[in-house]
Amino acid sequence: MKNFLFVLSLLITTSSIAQTLTKYEISFDNAIHHEAVVTAEFDNVEDKVLELLMSRSSPGRYALHEFAKNVYNVKAFDSKGNRLTVTRPDPYQWNVSGHDGTVKVSYTLFANRGDGTYSQVDETHAHLNIPATFMFAKGYTQRPIEVTFAVRDDLHWKVATQLKHLEGNTYYAPDMQYFMDSPTEISNYSERSFAVASNGKKHTINFVLHHKGTEQELDGYFEKVKKIVLQEMNVYGELPDYDFGDYTFLVCYMPNVAGDGMEHRNSTSITGTRSLANGGMEKNIGTVSHEYFHSWNVERIRPMSLEPFDFERVNMSGELWFAEGFTSYYSDLILCRAGIISQEEYIDNLASELNYV
Repeated sequence: MKNFLFVLSLLITTSSIAQTLTKYEISFDNAIHHEAVVTAEFDNVEDKVLELLMSRSSPGRYALHEFAKNVYNVKAFDSKGNRLTVTRPDPYQWNVSGHDGTVKVSYTLFANRGDGTYSQVDETHAHLNIPATFMFAKGYTQRPIEVTFAVRDDLHWKVATQLKHLEGNTYYAPDMQYFMDSPTEISNYSERSFAVASNGKKHTINFVLHHKGTEQELDGYFEKVKKIVLQEMNVYGELPDYDFGDYTFLVCYMPNVAGDGMEHRNSTSITGTRSLANGGMEKNIGTVSHEYFHSWNVERIRPMSLEPFDFERVNMSGELWFAEGFTSYYSDLILCRAGIISQEEYIDNLASELNYV
């Protein structure tokens, strides 16, 4: 009986710890200088020394990126507000000791590259790639996460993300892997949505656009996006089973960003300097086709070598030729099938790609 009670107690304790939330908050009071302030709270910490890390890799971008270079003014406190000792054993890790089971951390993030890898904060938006923004605690990555985005009401900001919405500006991720794979656009964006039925379920496709163009331009562009979604669904015969029932295009066409596209499980982050005017629709739409195709190929038809994704080092895979090559083949073909480009334009694009290789 004693053994049974001991095991039962252990299971209850383990279950309780497993359900302990990691809580983050990020604010943007000094956005004019490209700074954000991040706070994080880790409870039920069993290790005497809590190891906090910034990622060195990012989903979809498998090379090494030292995100820690943009983090400074790191401070840590216990549950009573007492200052804790923070040491730095290497450039991308901070060790916190002397805590009482709770560690509250705050730091400043410099962010001024708007693309699929880094983050950008200014008074037009907060464009966040999560691995470039938030520390994580080693050994506690299975815990669910709540994150609150303290948006700038004076700038009319709203939050767009694949994270599950809880209330207000607070969102949820089931674990660190999903959290790190959830880019977030915070701005005064415009949005369009449409519903698609697949396998007896209704899925919502959201198109979030931060730009300086008109609503009419967005309406015209969104019609092209809808055609792409339906044509790519025809290739696979069904939509992916999106985790929370929807998929979100997070698109930013602004002069202060870098051109890029990055796939994620239930969303994509797309950036570019071209507006939708004066031929911009035609120039930008290819990236939309490419990134959405990734919601099947590489996000669900996925190389085993990329699972689980390792945020502490380069992620090597011999299968990216298929993940990217197969997707690139279909990108222009989908545009042709959707009537967005002509057969002649498709052949010219294909010839250019072959000549490039």
